[in-house]
Amino acid sequence: MSTQAKKPRRPTAPRRIYQLHVKLAYLEPTVWRRLWVPDTLTLEKLHRVIQLVMGWRNAHLHEFSFGERRYSLPNPMWPSMDEDTQDERLFDLATVLSEDTTGFVYTYDFGDDWQHLIKVEARLEPDEKNRRPLCLDGANACPPDDVGGVPGYAGFLQAIRDPSHPEHLEMWEWHGGPFDPAAFDPNAVNAALHKLRP
Repeated sequence: MSTQAKKPRRPTAPRRIYQLHVKLAYLEPTVWRRLWVPDTLTLEKLHRVIQLVMGWRNAHLHEFSFGERRYSLPNPMWPSMDEDTQDERLFDLATVLSEDTTGFVYTYDFGDDWQHLIKVEARLEPDEKNRRPLCLDGANACPPDDVGGVPGYAGFLQAIRDPSHPEHLEMWEWHGGPFDPAAFDPNAVNAALHKLRP
């Protein structure tokens, strides 16, 4: 995969809006978001949207998987990963989502292995309300970056909720204060999305 990507010219006006349901695998209660995104969005921009709506810090590698097809950003530190992976900057949703595509996977942080199961819930006509990425709904806070995946997050929650836990103070200081696993503010998410360049 070449690091010198030449971005093809794409239509600026969307022809279709996708309603996507994004949820973190293997967590209960489920951390999920529902989005509207235009078909003109590149996978690189979709990555940024997912980071914002979920609450990640964009501090790790990621990858999109559509069956056997994989997309990511070129990384000179991991050339072997590039052999079977296409440059996500070159593909928009109109290109990668066929009419029969019902879902795909976005993986963030290969160490913690956060798998986001993304379901295509609807294909909508564009109008003045849905031409830009928008978070419609969601539930529960995203785990902190570098918490150690699903088992690490379970241990983190146990420690930070219980002041008598031997690791309570350590987790509090590591996170920088309290953590509410049920917190989710769609207004704050959409304010952040509004600042993204189209």
